[in-house]
Amino acid sequence: MQARERILIALDTSDAGQAVEWVRLLAGHVGGFKVGLELVHAAGFGIFERLREAGAERIFYDAKLHDIPNTVARAVRAIARMGVWMVNLHASGGLEMMTAAAESARSVPNPPLLIAVTVLTSLSEGKLQEELGVRRGLREQVLHLASLAREANLDGVVASAQEAALLREHIARDFLIVTPGIRLADEEVHDQKRVTTPAEAVRAGADYLVIGRSVTADPDPLEKVERIVRELAVLG
Repeated sequence: MQARERILIALDTSDAGQAVEWVRLLAGHVGGFKVGLELVHAAGFGIFERLREAGAERIFYDAKLHDIPNTVARAVRAIARMGVWMVNLHASGGLEMMTAAAESARSVPNPPLLIAVTVLTSLSEGKLQEELGVRRGLREQVLHLASLAREANLDGVVASAQEAALLREHIARDFLIVTPGIRLADEEVHDQKRVTTPAEAVRAGADYLVIGRSVTADPDPLEKVERIVRELAVLG
């Protein structure tokens, strides 16, 4: 995979016009664009077509679905018909929910990649255990949920790069790892607790890197993307 193909730009904004501008500027220079709940709830599902018209060939819908199996299966089928490239759900919804989602996605032509969120990168091990009552350590919980996603025949997971090496050790190489929480070495981490640099993430085994403010808040987003591409290119 070429370096720029790994980069997925997070369109984290409620301003549809701004999102379209970012796509027009960066399409062809990155691997795709992530559309999350903020933008969809502000602009409606028509935003997908607007972004495609602006040049977005690959759209990752960061839906984070989490409900009973039948509801999630129906939602995935509807999303698949919208022509997105990738969509996600919460692995904590369980094996039955993920299996139903995978079967539903593959019931339509050209199904999207279906990936599962393991543990949000805003959560530390302390919060995972003390607030959510999870008895496993953070790394063990990520591996457990990723293993369930693999069993459910999903295409991959969303996980911090800090757990990517663990996943690569225990799960097949063709299982995708999509990594948020990417920051360059000299940047603030904001609300993320488990962050890493682009090169560190790829070395650990990540396939795709979700990068938002590091690029979109920069005065020259395209130059920042090229800087990241150069950093990744040296890895071969």
